Amino acid sequence: MECQNAAYPHIDRDSLSDSRKLEMQLDTFPEGQFLAEIDGKIAGYSTSLIVLLDDDSPWYSYNEITGCGTFSTHDPSGDTLYGSDIAVHPDYRGQGVAGKLYQRRKTLLKRLNLRRMVAGGRIPGYAEHSKKLSPQRYIELVKAGQLKDMALSAHLKAGYDVKSVHYAYLSDGESMNYATYLEFENKAFDPAKRMIAASPINRPVRKMRVCAAQYEIRPITSWEQLVMQVEFFAETADEYHCHFLLLPELFTAQLFSMLPPDMDSLHAVREVARYHEKYLELFTEQATKHGLHIIAGSHPVDVDGELRNIAHLFTPAGKVYTQEKIHITSVERHYYDIQPGDKLRVFDTPMGRIGILICYDVEFPELARLLTVAGIDVLFVPFATDERKSYHRIRYCAQARAIENVIYVVIAGCVGNLPQVRSFLVNYGQAAVCTPCDVAFPKDGIMAEADPNCETVVIAELDLNDLAVQRDLGSVKPLQDRRNDLYSLHSRVPVEVIYT
Repeated sequence: MECQNAAYPHIDRDSLSDSRKLEMQLDTFPEGQFLAEIDGKIAGYSTSLIVLLDDDSPWYSYNEITGCGTFSTHDPSGDTLYGSDIAVHPDYRGQGVAGKLYQRRKTLLKRLNLRRMVAGGRIPGYAEHSKKLSPQRYIELVKAGQLKDMALSAHLKAGYDVKSVHYAYLSDGESMNYATYLEFENKAFDPAKRMIAASPINRPVRKMRVCAAQYEIRPITSWEQLVMQVEFFAETADEYHCHFLLLPELFTAQLFSMLPPDMDSLHAVREVARYHEKYLELFTEQATKHGLHIIAGSHPVDVDGELRNIAHLFTPAGKVYTQEKIHITSVERHYYDIQPGDKLRVFDTPMGRIGILICYDVEFPELARLLTVAGIDVLFVPFATDERKSYHRIRYCAQARAIENVIYVVIAGCVGNLPQVRSFLVNYGQAAVCTPCDVAFPKDGIMAEADPNCETVVIAELDLNDLAVQRDLGSVKPLQDRRNDLYSLHSRVPVEVIYT
């Protein structure tokens, strides 16, 4: 409030937000509100909401588009980020604060895959030129650099395009009640993915489309051959407008075939671990190129001298997050000396909260329940199993986790063989998407599955609204019907929630 009052000393108080409205804005859309601090003091802030605009008549007054500052007009299914307010305290102007706030808005725009960012911009320098210049001419001179306007110049520097100028946006004497209609286009906007996820008219529900890769392990002679396979799956996921791509556990074991056949497994897995930087570069590039969230299976990683089996989540923004395998099989210990991780994470993505459990971890129901209590809707399980019985341990446990937690479980594994690589000879796999078993879902609890043991993908569209309804109105309610008076589940290490 103090920052706002200092930044706008000449604007009518009725045109500003009081503390109650600011609280309502924060409650309605916390992801869209940003605060800048310098040495613990508030230097600036920005507020925003998501709206759906009529392209034939996109101009609205501030009160119309913000619900009189309450953000009651916020529509998660919309395609436009509306910049409601941005202000920098006079004591901190000229230090790049506004630029940082604009960058956060742009990051949010891309993260949520929104079409554009719009705003109504003040022109506080216009009052002293209003006798000689029309607002349109004043704006032209500011754009040409012949005049400087505290607000408009900042908007232009941030990349906004002035689409038009209008009267009565705010009661703002400095701007003579005029305001610019500003637009910033999201060049990375994918309309198909937005339509699937949040179509405001046809399907006003939350949806995500997932692609599970049934990856064929085959002998290779170069890193580039592995890259070609990865690119094939990324391009396939993109072609079908998927939001998530899941690859199998330790599919990079394919690199074993490039090593001397007499090299023992302990040394071989260390050699594969050396490809970690290339692995990161490859999937960061694919995720940003195709606008995908990629759970790139898992890869052996040296962590302070210990080898860990770590799953990686790559985001369209180029970020990388990890989930270590918690439970290690005797085979992994014997052949690779892999050590267990001890952190359990939930990833809060624009499409919903997800969790990752690597193969054997899904056989421990406590982990999936902890993730569900922390809010996940979808659990991704990359796996690698050698024969049919091993596979069905993963498959049946994944199905159980979907039923008992009312979540979707997506599994993807390796297929194919590596002759002469004793620690990774054969693979049996069948990618699938498991659902709860009730009225809203398929009769056998399987939304999609691949033919086993061939290189292919499984693509499915997950309706997260069905999960919400099922949890409240299902034939059985396993989450609500737990007997907390008889038993309880507590994690000794807090489940981390990571905002991606």
